[in-house]
Amino acid sequence: MIRDIINSTELEETLKWSAPTYTLNGKNVVGLGAFKNHFGIWFFQGVFLKDEAKLLINAQENKTKALRQMRFESKADINKSAVLKYVKEAIENQRLGKEIKPQRNTKAVIIPTELERIFSTNQKLEAAFKLLTSGKQRAYCDYISEAKRDATKQSRIEKITPMILKGVGLYDKYKNC
Repeated sequence: MIRDIINSTELEETLKWSAPTYTLNGKNVVGLGAFKNHFGIWFFQGVFLKDEAKLLINAQENKTKALRQMRFESKADINKSAVLKYVKEAIENQRLGKEIKPQRNTKAVIIPTELERIFSTNQKLEAAFKLLTSGKQRAYCDYISEAKRDATKQSRIEKITPMILKGVGLYDKYKNC
């Protein structure tokens, strides 16, 4: 029923995160989700919806910035005209470019002294390290800094040196599994 309502609009139906997701020009606008006690619609930029009927929920106050949910416990709870009105407003907001973008981690990369010492004698390693993204740099620095013993820090540096020279991140082998 909700799917039929959304499919009556110009949104393109896709499947993301194992759930129906509806996009406009490649941007997520709404999605559907089913849970143990309810099902509902996710409005990816729902914070911009007027919500005059007070149908939207912020699932995690002080955490979720843009996403809002419209929840239902049964088919009887669905007000077709209200759903369509909210979806059309979400489409219009997407066209207008209303969007809260996720905040990137801007934490500075603090290079441990042990790694700085190695860089002073190995310019090739330092150059390779500087070519890495800040996230990969931070992961390597944290990996070294988290070790308590100097011997462990040294063995970690020896382990990661070939990885840095290859330009790979510490956790790259776990991505795209």
